[in-house]
Amino acid sequence: MKKFLFSLLAPAALLVSFTYLPDHSNFSGDWKLNEGKSDLGQFGGRFTPTAIKVDQKGDAITISRTRPGFNGGDPTTTTLTYTFDGKTTESTGFGNSKMSSTAKWSDDQTLVINSTTTMERDGQTNTFNGTETWTLKDGSLTINSVTTSPRGENKVKAVYDK
Repeated sequence: MKKFLFSLLAPAALLVSFTYLPDHSNFSGDWKLNEGKSDLGQFGGRFTPTAIKVDQKGDAITISRTRPGFNGGDPTTTTLTYTFDGKTTESTGFGNSKMSSTAKWSDDQTLVINSTTTMERDGQTNTFNGTETWTLKDGSLTINSVTTSPRGENKVKAVYDK
């Protein structure tokens, strides 16, 4: 009887152990900043994207961020693709700054993007470190950002709706 029961349960247990995959949050969609639900920090959202477009598939995420233009100029959009395995994504930003970023799941529902940006100006090099923590709750995307620079730390809680 024990052999018979084991022969029935063993294949089922084996099948379940190989078919479990983490159910990560999917951030895909077009997101608009909800200023009323956000805390835009000491700079009042000057650098916070007003719109985000996300395409998440398999082991990668492509994020397009649209930010207000400088001094009333046209908005700018940057697009980066990150892999979830922690590999570094290199890019060039404002003023030929160099940015290195990684994206990893801290758990199945929370994505963390770490970035280091190096900018040279007037013969001086400045480094900015940033961490974005992405979560979904009640149909909204919340991105908590902490940026450290030579001028100190800035925290922003940006809430986006579809």
